[in-house]
Amino acid sequence: MCAMAVAPGVFSGWFGHGDPRECTLERSGQGPAAGHPFGFDIQGCDLYSNVVHGTRDSLTIGLLATGLSFAVAVVLGSLAGYFGGLVDQVISRVMDIFFGFPLLIGMIVVLQTFGVHDVWSVSVVLALFTWPSLTRIMRSSVLAVRSLEFVTAARELGAGTLRILVRHVIPNAIAPVAVLTSLSIGAVITAEAALTFLGVGLTAPAMSWGVQLNAAQEYFTEHLNLLVFPALFLSVAVLSFVLLGDCLRDAFDPRSR
Repeated sequence: MCAMAVAPGVFSGWFGHGDPRECTLERSGQGPAAGHPFGFDIQGCDLYSNVVHGTRDSLTIGLLATGLSFAVAVVLGSLAGYFGGLVDQVISRVMDIFFGFPLLIGMIVVLQTFGVHDVWSVSVVLALFTWPSLTRIMRSSVLAVRSLEFVTAARELGAGTLRILVRHVIPNAIAPVAVLTSLSIGAVITAEAALTFLGVGLTAPAMSWGVQLNAAQEYFTEHLNLLVFPALFLSVAVLSFVLLGDCLRDAFDPRSR
């Protein structure tokens, strides 16, 4: 999937011309044919090429949004867990505010205020509502690490706060967050598809599986291929990242080793 996102032209040309913008209205909604294994969309464009090229935007949003959430979670979770007190209270109350919002409704409201719905804006909104859960895990992990002997020894030897956090606390507390982040990528990809399906996410001419599912909702009863193939790629991508998260969890768990 990642290779397909980096070089979609290589994969989209396996069966035919591979150009998702080459459309012929005479073929609108037609089923699979020679050189076009997924058939054609309503505009008469090769559906296979569109699904392959849609991988880039869908995976980019999934990776970008989770990357932003991961960065915020590491910083805020480390500060809250290590310093405690007022810093912990402020960060925890902000997290509680976000936990109180219905996620889907909150994303829709924020996206409706944006004038441009592109990869960056959708990724930022998704990250805005996914960082609290990662931050809470990071905070709990830092709380468990900060009182261990090697951290106390580094503190007694005169190491500064920044050095202790960067060299000792964060490397030993980040594993649970890394695992949860990899598991969250699939959920973010699904959330983008849901938002785009509802008409508040990416918009054409962007190519993502959500855009294709949104375009298929009016025609899938007559042209089922418009719904099945983007949904199939979406499901495979989500399952892949879930399995990756399971592998990382086993790798970081010393009991499983």
